[in-house]
Amino acid sequence: MSFPDRKEDEVRRMLLGPYPAVPPDLAGRAAERGRRLLRRHRAVRAVGWLLLLAAAIAFTVWAAIVHPWTTPPTDTTPPFEGW
Repeated sequence: MSFPDRKEDEVRRMLLGPYPAVPPDLAGRAAERGRRLLRRHRAVRAVGWLLLLAAAIAFTVWAAIVHPWTTPPTDTTPPFEGW
């Protein structure tokens, strides 16, 4: 008998055998865990959006104060005169 046949037979025996007992409160615990995970995901998403909004506001304020799109004054080179 080859390896896949042996594995298939073992799976069939497991499915035909007696099923394990399921705790009576399993559905309630699973639902509560799902609610907790959903609340956590919503909170993380909200914090992410708030951080993105804060970064956009900080960048806008910085750009309004510094004006990074303008060229800096040329204070390092002396004027070209006397030719």
